[in-house]
Amino acid sequence: MKNLIYTVAVCMVFNITGAQSKVNAPKGRIAIIADGNSPDPDDLGGTAISIALLRAVGLENRLVHYSHSCDLVRVNRISEAAEYERHAMMQTACNGTARRWGGFENLTFYDAKWQLDETIKDLSKAINNSSKEDPLWIIEAGEPDIIGFALEASNKQKHQFVKVITHHPANDDAGDFYKWKEIIDFGVEEVRIPDQNINLKVDEHQWDWAKNHSDDRIKFVWLMGKMAEIDDVVNFQKGKWDCSDAGMVLYWITGATSGGLKNGSVNEVKALLENYIHNN
Repeated sequence: MKNLIYTVAVCMVFNITGAQSKVNAPKGRIAIIADGNSPDPDDLGGTAISIALLRAVGLENRLVHYSHSCDLVRVNRISEAAEYERHAMMQTACNGTARRWGGFENLTFYDAKWQLDETIKDLSKAINNSSKEDPLWIIEAGEPDIIGFALEASNKQKHQFVKVITHHPANDDAGDFYKWKEIIDFGVEEVRIPDQNINLKVDEHQWDWAKNHSDDRIKFVWLMGKMAEIDDVVNFQKGKWDCSDAGMVLYWITGATSGGLKNGSVNEVKALLENYIHNN
């Protein structure tokens, strides 16, 4: 029995330290631009997980910009009323997760469409503060227009210190004002990883651990993803729990271009979040 207890304890410690050993974020800061007001509601879960992950690994102070609802021109697939609702839901995903997990008190979560000028100014400031020793990593979790406007408004000498992480061509060329080639032509570095939907858009039951968790911080994160599952604008999220865009954040915190997880899964997310909950 003692040997069994010892073996279990060693396995538990290995799992926790294993999750910690994966945290190897590159130098620099991170900015996230999400949509969520477009027909696909996946950014609800992706936003909650992204914020929680950064806090869980102690990198919340490296997040210098977060904006949502970056789909600047509404399409007919989503009604005006439904889009209005999404803006509110995305703001809740941002502010609600940040308040519950803590550490983001000095960060403003911008609504890119409703606070367009402020959003562009804030991201431009982050770009202008970049250097070789302190680059800016931009997570493209939606249309590229905000990134393009901010690059246009910023110091062109700073663009060499900006890296844009993308995982899906559906985002790259979905802009109404900028296409992906135009973003790259600003002189930023493209960092492309595989489609994160493969491992992070999963059957809903794979998130039952969060749904039934004893800690409300985890339950809140699950609830944000559940809101996307019960969304009535599109049908392709039914039965799925989707935090695919958060895969780019997972890639960044585990090393980015220096060995970061290109195919992160629910298990990696779970290990990092639960390790933080266990210790806090």
